[in-house]
Amino acid sequence: MNGGGEGLAAPATSGAAVSPLEWKFSQVFGERTAGEEVQEGNIDIISAIEFDRTGEHLATGDRGGRVVLFERTDIKDHGGHRRDLERMDYSISRHPEFRYKTEFQSHEPEFDYLKSLEIEEKINKIRWCQTANGALFLLSTNDKTIKYWKVQEKKIKKVCEMNVDASKSMENGAVASSMSASSKPYLANGACKDRPVSSPSNDTSFPALHLPVVTSQETSLVARCRRVYAHAHDYHINSISNNSDGETFISADDLRINLWNLEISNQSFNIVDVKPANMEDLTEVITSAEFHPTHCNTLAYSSSKGSIRLIDLRQSALCDTHSKLFEEQEAPGSRSFFTEIIASISDIKFAKNGRHILSRDYMTLKLWDINMDSGPVATFQVHEHLRPKLCDLYENDSIFDKFECCLSGDGHRVATGSYSNLFRVFGCSEGSTEATTLEASKNPMRRQVQTPARPSRSLGNLPRVLRRGADNSGADANGNSFDFTTKLLHLAWHPSENSIACAASNSLYMYYA
Repeated sequence: MNGGGEGLAAPATSGAAVSPLEWKFSQVFGERTAGEEVQEGNIDIISAIEFDRTGEHLATGDRGGRVVLFERTDIKDHGGHRRDLERMDYSISRHPEFRYKTEFQSHEPEFDYLKSLEIEEKINKIRWCQTANGALFLLSTNDKTIKYWKVQEKKIKKVCEMNVDASKSMENGAVASSMSASSKPYLANGACKDRPVSSPSNDTSFPALHLPVVTSQETSLVARCRRVYAHAHDYHINSISNNSDGETFISADDLRINLWNLEISNQSFNIVDVKPANMEDLTEVITSAEFHPTHCNTLAYSSSKGSIRLIDLRQSALCDTHSKLFEEQEAPGSRSFFTEIIASISDIKFAKNGRHILSRDYMTLKLWDINMDSGPVATFQVHEHLRPKLCDLYENDSIFDKFECCLSGDGHRVATGSYSNLFRVFGCSEGSTEATTLEASKNPMRRQVQTPARPSRSLGNLPRVLRRGADNSGADANGNSFDFTTKLLHLAWHPSENSIACAASNSLYMYYA
């Protein structure tokens, strides 16, 4: 699948099979020392990751309310250019190198006195906006407040040293003391009656006045908050998404989605409201929302019941009625106490071409074609091996973990996280058997689990839903049981290369293939 076009075929049925990738460790930021345990309340734990549109910059947010920016260095070092980066062939494997750029405190802990509610500073989402005049713009949000940041280089102004000659200074001091000792009267302009007034250039006793000089030599990155979008959500914000028009964005909480203009912070438009008249009738909540990458009038949002709704802003000012509904029907007799919990969608992402939506629930990844609402075109088993353990996962609240998902820019692969700091990469081209499990460590293939290759199947023999990557062992390739205290929730795929950034607790790991 290549770049754009609305009439592209679904990845699950597009072209020849793509060979599996060999992933390599690239770099790590904030690596823990051997045996170091990270406490659950540690403010350094990463809670959001996002590449910008070019892939030259990466932003992370953490539980302490900080945003940390990284920039790509290998492009500049090798004489690369942004346009070259965007045109880069996906088949070219290169080692991406990022370096720390800057950080700033985006959010502080607050207390809502009217509701007696603590609002933590944790960054829930980060979204990059369009750059302008060399400055970087991004949106960040915690549970209640969204902020619009501008990061740019500014010259540091410094005062030069006084360029007065030391010997002259001594003479001036002597002249001053002798003047103070004399009792001769002075005129209002400072001239002495016994001496004619002379210009400073001809007067050797009083050298010209020297003023300090301000120079701008060094540069420093300065982050400035341009807008604060507050007091528009009664419930916790779970999503923000930029529109392709470059002017508006949406924010979503459990029951409402609001539309904002980037330049207007004191007003937003409520476009989706699923709050029932009686809260006892509440059956589902909004879990994630995202704008279509190219159509500024289209957006999608997911729910706790496992459904995805596509809405068109041209149809109505209040979009409570969806234009399309995507949900998978339950198999008869399969319903249990955990059915609704594990069906809840934790994240959705549009493919780069806008034709497909990737969704992540607790057990699976699903790929949807927006032109086919009868069911997903592909389903990837992520946690099927945990089905016998659902009672234990419910007891320790792990069943409520919200894993993110991402797609490669070419649409050939999808990825998501799991427990024991593992993440999984699946191929979604026709005949692909790629289902690789990697560990967030310097040796990502240490716990690799690769499903055995299967012969390619012709389009006529493909089932409507492709189920790939099931791993029922309940353990990794070395027989180690999974650690539910360590989980890889957040990850992002580079927009134009096979490169993944993922967060394992307070460490940021980078991989390439």
